[in-house]
Amino acid sequence: MARGELADGIEATGAWSGHDGGPSFRRILVPVDAFGRSSGALALATRLCLADAGKLRIVHVRVFDPPVKGTGRFYPESSEDATAVLERAAAGAWARGAKASGVVVDCQRGLVAQAISDAGQDFNAELIVLARRSRLAISRLLLGSIADQVMRRATCPVLVVRPGQQ
Repeated sequence: MARGELADGIEATGAWSGHDGGPSFRRILVPVDAFGRSSGALALATRLCLADAGKLRIVHVRVFDPPVKGTGRFYPESSEDATAVLERAAAGAWARGAKASGVVVDCQRGLVAQAISDAGQDFNAELIVLARRSRLAISRLLLGSIADQVMRRATCPVLVVRPGQQ
């Protein structure tokens, strides 16, 4: 296994701590999206949370475009839709037995990684588990990704789940 990889399709950053040499995380944050791309990350975070009888915080970031002169913020997603995404994710975690809470965070487009990192810090997260969108490597290299930005900004370890992995 390469440095920074935990298992097939899962990358990690940060220091591991725990009993018996294995990881132990009691406060886990997982961002979810409206498109279902984060389902693998949510499933993994739920399993990790259950293994250590921890708490799971689910975050949905609702983006807005900066206001144009003379107008207000434009939200492509309504507040009700954002809350519904969060409720579906939390219901799935609760159905598996995890103690989950959630929050919707509004942030300007382009600052999503900062919002996720800040939510992790506010929750005192010991681990952030998030999904990486499937994109061409050259595109990710040139444009970057939210997962890469969260790994650089987070004050705790970060697990990145590739699409289709759990």
